[in-house]
Amino acid sequence: MNLIFRYILILAGCLATEYSYSQESKKIFIEYSGFTVRDSLSGPNVTTFVRSDQGQIHIVHEGVDMWCDKAIYYQNEDFIEAFSNVVIKQGDTINMTSKYVEYSGITQLAFAAGDVVLTEPQSTLTTDTLYFDRTKQQAYYKSMGKVVRDSSGTITSQIGRYYLNESKYRFYKDVVLVNPEYTLNTNQLDFYSETGHAYMYGPSTIVGETSKVYSERGFYDTNNDVGYFIKNSKIDYDNRRVEGDSLYFDRTNSFASATNNITVTDTINKSIVKGHYAEVFRAKDSVFITKRALAITVQEQDSIYIHADTLMVTGKPEHRITRAYYNAKMYKSDMSGKADSIHADHKTGLTQLMNLKRYSTGDEFSVKRRPILWNLGNQMTGDSIHLISDVEKEELDSLKVFDNAFLISKDTLGEGFNQIKGQKLIGLFKDNELYNVDIIKNAEIIFYTRDDKDTLIGINKSKSGSINLQFDGPYKIITLLNQVDGDIYPESQFPENARKFRGFDWRGDEQPKSIEDLFSDDPPLVLPVIKGLEPYVEDEEFFDDALMKRVDTAKKKDKSKENKANRQIPKKDRLKKQSKPLKSKLPVYSKAKKDN
Repeated sequence: MNLIFRYILILAGCLATEYSYSQESKKIFIEYSGFTVRDSLSGPNVTTFVRSDQGQIHIVHEGVDMWCDKAIYYQNEDFIEAFSNVVIKQGDTINMTSKYVEYSGITQLAFAAGDVVLTEPQSTLTTDTLYFDRTKQQAYYKSMGKVVRDSSGTITSQIGRYYLNESKYRFYKDVVLVNPEYTLNTNQLDFYSETGHAYMYGPSTIVGETSKVYSERGFYDTNNDVGYFIKNSKIDYDNRRVEGDSLYFDRTNSFASATNNITVTDTINKSIVKGHYAEVFRAKDSVFITKRALAITVQEQDSIYIHADTLMVTGKPEHRITRAYYNAKMYKSDMSGKADSIHADHKTGLTQLMNLKRYSTGDEFSVKRRPILWNLGNQMTGDSIHLISDVEKEELDSLKVFDNAFLISKDTLGEGFNQIKGQKLIGLFKDNELYNVDIIKNAEIIFYTRDDKDTLIGINKSKSGSINLQFDGPYKIITLLNQVDGDIYPESQFPENARKFRGFDWRGDEQPKSIEDLFSDDPPLVLPVIKGLEPYVEDEEFFDDALMKRVDTAKKKDKSKENKANRQIPKKDRLKKQSKPLKSKLPVYSKAKKDN
C-alpha cells in the first residue's frame, strides 16, 4: 500500500513538472497540483487535478492566483476549468469565490458561476454568473447582481459591470439602492466604491421618510448624503415641492437649494413661489427665494401675486407667512399695491404693506416710499396699509390705512383729482370691490361735484371730524361728520394752487396692471449657466469586437496546433483521433455574446 501511494506521489510530481510552464511563456502555471488523473478518452493534452489533504490546487497566471478542489487543464488551448470552492485573487485588492470557473490563459477571459462573490476593499458583489475580462480589467453580469457597501447600502440591478482600475460600477435595468435613510431607484447608475459617489441617468427617485427627490440626471454623494440634480428635477418636502433647472440637496441638514426657473409649491395653502434662486430649510419650515421672486396665492376666483427682490415663506403648513421686501408689489385683477415690504399671514388672511423704518425720515422721499394701494380707480396711501381677507370665502373683507391716510381718484370728466385725507382710513369690500370708506380724525376733502348729467356743479373743499364715502355704481355718496367746515366753490373761483392737498402724489404710472408689470423696473436678469455633470458617454459592449477577436485568434491558434500534431501521427490513428476531437471550451464565449 505504501508502495502504491509512493508511486502516485512520484507520478503527481512528474506531471506537475510537465504542466508547470514558466511565467515568461505566459502559460497557465500549476503551482500545486494535488493528485493528477489521466483519462485516455479526454486526449493526451487534457489533465485532471484533484486536491489533496495538503491543500487545494493552486493555479497561477500573470498576477492571478486561483485555488479549487478540482481542475481540468486543456494544454493545447491553455484553458482550465475549476470546480468546487474556487477562489481567485488578483493582487491585494480583488478576491472572488464561486462554485465553478472557466479561464483562458490566451484570452484572459474568465467565467464564474454558482454563488459568485467578488470582493474589493470598499464593496462586495454577489451574483449567479460573472464574466471577468482581465485585459480590460472589467467584470460583467447580466442575471441579477447585488453590491453591498457598508456606508452606502445595498445596490441591486439586472445587469452590471465593474471597472477594476476605476473602482467603478455601472448598473443597468431595475437599479435599486437601499440605505437605512432612503431608497434610490433608477434605470442606470454609475457608482464609485471608493468615494461613494453615484451618478444617475434616466428617471430616478430617492425616497426617504420625509422627502422624495425625482430627477432624470443627477449626482448623489452616499457618504455625505448630499445630491445635485439638473434635469426635470424636483424635491417633495412633506407638503412642499421644489422644482428648478438645478437642485442641491443636503439630507443631513434638511436643506435644499435651487437655481434657475424655480417653482416652490405649497399644496396645503394653495400657494406657489417662483424665482431663480431659492433655499429651503425643512427643519425651520422656511423658503428663501430671490431673482424675480414671485409669490402666488391661488384662489378659484382671482389669485393674488406678490413680487419683490426677496421673498421668504416661513411657518408650519397650517400657519404659513410670506414676507416680501425691497420694492415689493402685489397684483390681482381688481387691486394692486406697492410698498417697501409686504407681510402676508395665510392663516389669518392679513396682508400688511409697510414702509421700511430706514426711509421714515419725514421728507419728500419718505412720502414717495409710502405704501400704496389701487382699487377701481382709487389710490390709497399711508404709513402702513392692512388688507384683511376672508380665508374661507377667498375674497377681500376690509382694509385699514394707518397714519397719513390719503385717498385720490381722478375726476370722471375733467383734469382734476378728488382727494380725501385724514389720520386713518377704514374700507369695506363686497365681492372684492370697495364699497364703503371711512376717513377718521382730521378729515379733509377736495371733491368735484357733478349733477345727474355729469355737469360740474363746483369743487367742494371741506374739513370735518370724519368722512364717510360710499360707492354706488359710478356715483360716490359723501357724508361729512362732526365739526364740518367748508363750502362748494365754482370752478372759476377755485385757485389752481388750492386744488391739491399738501403731500399730494398721484402715482398712477406706477400701478401694476398685469403680472408682467410687477417686473417692469427690475434690473436685467442674467441667469448662470448650469454646470457640474459631464455628458453621458455610451459604454462599449462587454462582448465587443476586440474581445471576440481575441477568442477567434485563440481558436485559430489551437486549430493550427492540432493540424500540426495530426501530421505527425499515422493516417489511421489520425482519423480515429478526429472521430473524438479534443474538448475545447473557447466557443462558450462566442455563445455568451450571442445570448447577450
